[in-house]
Amino acid sequence: MTWPDHLLTLEEFDQLPGDNSRRYELQEGVLHVTPKAASLHQRVVGALVSTLNRRLAHEWEAVADVEVVVTPGWPPTLRVPDLVIASTSLIDQNPNRLHAKEVLVAVEVVSPGSGRTDRVLKMFEYAKAGIPFYWIVELGGSVTLAEHRLIDGVYEVVSACDSSFETIEPFELSIDLDSLARRSRRAPS
Repeated sequence: MTWPDHLLTLEEFDQLPGDNSRRYELQEGVLHVTPKAASLHQRVVGALVSTLNRRLAHEWEAVADVEVVVTPGWPPTLRVPDLVIASTSLIDQNPNRLHAKEVLVAVEVVSPGSGRTDRVLKMFEYAKAGIPFYWIVELGGSVTLAEHRLIDGVYEVVSACDSSFETIEPFELSIDLDSLARRSRRAPS
């Protein structure tokens, strides 16, 4: 593959060869390529999507690895949050990507190599794009979640939780965070 030698448009980004072995994003037209996340990260994302979809009202849905256009103008910024919460009716339409105004919650699970991007850069970009809620999940001795709410164009920390996450906005929700990192045991059938 020949690497771009200029800032990309969204149309040029769409023409890149399909490759599921890495994550591709645009930051102000610059192509960013990162390795796929490790297995524990993937487990936490999958468990969080599953947990949210069991608990959210039917009109909302959590989906993983969806492209989100953060800045549609020139130069474009396109991110792939670990998961987003958007309207079920929109997901039913099966768009190739979402626009920031269609995302209610963006969630990033911090991996080695993504900390500064998730905690600083994406926080700034998602706030500027108007995504109302941003959750940052950290993996370590325990799983933690920092809940941010957009207030006057800036994210403010609403809560920082370990072990258990509880919120009332944008929905009433309670999640055992540590259970996200453990394989659930199913009863034998």
